[in-house]
Amino acid sequence: MAVGGRGPVPVDEPVLLADDEALLRGRAAFETARVYGGRPFRLEEHLARMRASAGRLGIAFPDGFEELAAQALAAAGEPEAMLRLYLTPGREGADAPVALALVSSLPADLEARRSRGISLISLLGVRAEAPWLLGGVKSTSYAVNMAAEAEARRRGADDAVFVRDDGVVLEGPVTNVWWRRGDTLFTPAVGLGILAGVTRAVLLEAAPASGFEVVEGAFPLSDLLEAEEAFTSSSVREVMPAVEVDGIHLARGPAAATLQTALRRQAGEEM
Repeated sequence: MAVGGRGPVPVDEPVLLADDEALLRGRAAFETARVYGGRPFRLEEHLARMRASAGRLGIAFPDGFEELAAQALAAAGEPEAMLRLYLTPGREGADAPVALALVSSLPADLEARRSRGISLISLLGVRAEAPWLLGGVKSTSYAVNMAAEAEARRRGADDAVFVRDDGVVLEGPVTNVWWRRGDTLFTPAVGLGILAGVTRAVLLEAAPASGFEVVEGAFPLSDLLEAEEAFTSSSVREVMPAVEVDGIHLARGPAAATLQTALRRQAGEEM
């Protein structure tokens, strides 16, 4: 772990005070990047999104996150990992932001889940178009997202997909959602208030070269349930095939595997 102004510190050393607003109110920005060969993938894009999140949360964004990330990665010595970046406002009323970089091991079951495919259930999500709902902001106020994942597991599924009260598909608790009909991929538009995923952007770039057209928009859940193939995307989980949604079986198809290969290839080229 590395802390702004202090550099690398032991992972068991306290770095936040109890009256930090991240703890008092969940007011903090964060990003999680996949690390390949010791280098965080698309770090610049993650930091740009983090800066935007911090701005929406009213937190001053400091310089030096790149160096902080490098220090944490060097201290951890893990070439394949995930890098978590946090920015808190600091102590209540102090206006002294705290920057953190942590390196964690990847979930051990990622490739097993990718091999078998995951099951999803649809859960009611929040209309996030209103600016005060912080649509598209990656903040540590993640209790609803974690509760959704827990509800999915309680119902025997691997993950969830949020839908609006009018049935429009939004996103997963920590993923973007995709599905395919023919050679066309569909994914919810960021204008719906969802997170503009960094991996989502990579797939938007890679899809045409892989033979797929992409359509972004507002789509009903029925479109997803009637798809020929579905998958999710995120920085840590990458491209994850979905083989069941709300108890309806979906066949595995070519898009998920093709785009997973394209993502890994892109990561290798940028190492």
